[in-house]
Amino acid sequence: MKAQIIPTTEPFFFPGGRTGVLLIHGFTGTPKEMRWMGEYLNQQGLTCLGIRLHGHATYIEDMRRSRWTDWTASVEDGFNLLSGSVDRIFLVGLSMGGVLSLLMSTQFAERVAGVVAISTPYSLPRDPRNYPVWFIKLYGRIVRFVPKSGAEPGASWVDKEAFASHVSYLRNPMSSVAEMKALIHEMRKALPEIRKPVLLIHSKDDTTVLPENMEKIYAGLVNASDKTKLYVTGSGHVVTRDAVRQQVFEAALNFIHRVESQFES
Repeated sequence: MKAQIIPTTEPFFFPGGRTGVLLIHGFTGTPKEMRWMGEYLNQQGLTCLGIRLHGHATYIEDMRRSRWTDWTASVEDGFNLLSGSVDRIFLVGLSMGGVLSLLMSTQFAERVAGVVAISTPYSLPRDPRNYPVWFIKLYGRIVRFVPKSGAEPGASWVDKEAFASHVSYLRNPMSSVAEMKALIHEMRKALPEIRKPVLLIHSKDDTTVLPENMEKIYAGLVNASDKTKLYVTGSGHVVTRDAVRQQVFEAALNFIHRVESQFES
């Protein structure tokens, strides 16, 4: 029987110390988006688990059948698995993974030490994706898939070599866009409930999720015990694989160490 998961996009687990990091990839993406980050953090002594969200890294039809609650369930599964190996967990997510990290941090409450949300949307772009959920679902019955953008694939990437090995679905399923919009709505409602430290990272050159999204999320974190913004430049949307990835990795590690020092004091 042929393997369902696309080669090189498998989930990963790197055992390390008693601090764990749950790494969550983005919309139409794969665990591969977070693997280099997981390898780096593991080299610094952290235990890292990179999960595969339901319907991703297989066939695009699988994603069409997924609901936003399937994606939160994937995060919950990963969190419970990682909990058995570590004392505390940081949620680290890219794009939709950032949405899930912020939202699910309120569900796991005291068991979450902090959140790193990278390239995270507060809303969808002003095109058919920005219509009400019911309209997008209806539209999706007619138009099942839409292009990701009008630009050439990889045009927004600075590191073209990294893009050459990048794996994601080439189109967006419209039904999944509706689920993504519903998930973002849940995250926005949850922002005032977040009381843990949060680091937000965004590229000023991101044309997929504009930088203004980070400002809106930051403003919504009215009760976070610690909130920090970091802008990077010289990268597209997938900053965990693009040219500034090392800066992103180091910023996340410094944030984790800073939060950890509060537990030790």
